[in-house]
Amino acid sequence: MIPANTRGPGGIVVRYGDTDAAHVLSVYADLRCPYCKRMELGLGAVMERAADDGRFAVDHHFGTFIDDSAGGSGSLEALAALGAAADEGQKPFMHYLRALYADQPSEDVDAFADRDTLLRLADEVQALHTDAFRQKVAERTYLPWAAQVAAAFGTSGVRSTPTVLIDRTPVPVIGPTGYAVTPEAFLAGTAPR
Repeated sequence: MIPANTRGPGGIVVRYGDTDAAHVLSVYADLRCPYCKRMELGLGAVMERAADDGRFAVDHHFGTFIDDSAGGSGSLEALAALGAAADEGQKPFMHYLRALYADQPSEDVDAFADRDTLLRLADEVQALHTDAFRQKVAERTYLPWAAQVAAAFGTSGVRSTPTVLIDRTPVPVIGPTGYAVTPEAFLAGTAPR
């Protein structure tokens, strides 16, 4: 099965925004990556608003390499739950993504491997209060899809997260202090060329 609001072979990219957008912001991340959390908490709402305004669409590419390096399966399990959120719509996907990052455990704690934790975090997103969503998370419906998404990330050539590109041109999202750049700096970096 492939979740809604995905693109590419096997639905390996989750799209937020206009399917026919002239510009595409490609975001490469791992749900257990602490720098990805910093990017999301600092710039996630900015990306969402810019996509809502038609500036670009956001294509999400997810890796699960922290599962390999730190041990566990939390990145993969959280990604499968995000697939179930994508079925509920673009906004539920974005809001669940933000909820996951807001409550991200430290890298050495594999809390996202626990489906009860994933469902508890989904309680923060009104649109995910559905039996269909809960059943897909509980039954791990999108685990095979999540594995395909992670495999595609592995062959993408991207070697670190977060990596963000606007129309294939790199955009800085983490500043020298290790935290997200300002919204103004980010938006300047995504201005049409």
